[in-house]
Amino acid sequence: MKKTMANVDVVNMNGEKVGSVELADAVFAADQVNEALLWEAVKHYRASLRQGTHATENRKLVAGPGKKLWKQKGTGRARVGSVRSPLWRHGGTVHGPQPRSYDYAFPRKKLLGALRSALAAKLADGKLTVVDTLEIKDAKTKLYRSALDKLNVTRTALLVENGKTLSQGLVLGARNLKGVELLLNNEVHPYDLLRYERAIFSKAAIEQLTEALAKTVSKRKLAQTEAA
Repeated sequence: MKKTMANVDVVNMNGEKVGSVELADAVFAADQVNEALLWEAVKHYRASLRQGTHATENRKLVAGPGKKLWKQKGTGRARVGSVRSPLWRHGGTVHGPQPRSYDYAFPRKKLLGALRSALAAKLADGKLTVVDTLEIKDAKTKLYRSALDKLNVTRTALLVENGKTLSQGLVLGARNLKGVELLLNNEVHPYDLLRYERAIFSKAAIEQLTEALAKTVSKRKLAQTEAA
């Protein structure tokens, strides 16, 4: 079956159309949006951010002598071994929270599926913009702010570039912009796309990311066909 493509305008940093790019429906079709999967991906991401440093003092950590307060028998009082007993005021806490990691394994197939859903949702909402390049001749924050204004970025934005490393000029120009984050296309998480109102990809970044995600869909369909 031949893959259908959606044409998206490519603009420059002045907001002027300079071309178009084809995006595979295998990634950007409206039926690709899986809200339940997006919720799972966000939950996993936020769980990995938790520090898990909470702690309570149990019996062995509470300050106080270990001496038995009075003899076991003959006083008429209840037997007690230490002032650090959980039964006493200022005693140790029983089964209280202790330092732990909240991170857990999340299947890669689910993560890629959530990423496809996030991209499809951004395109359907008209919040995805493709530019020919994110580079500006003079890497100044003021110029990047002006460029984002021309691209109708009024609140927050995620800038996504292609390559193994970000250029110094791009980093210097965008790092002080409020509500703007700069990432490589292989670092993008579904949470990032949902967190920011607008997603601005360079043409090379969106093409490479789309190609990688479309391959995973093709492999999955091939495996389902062979199983059937």
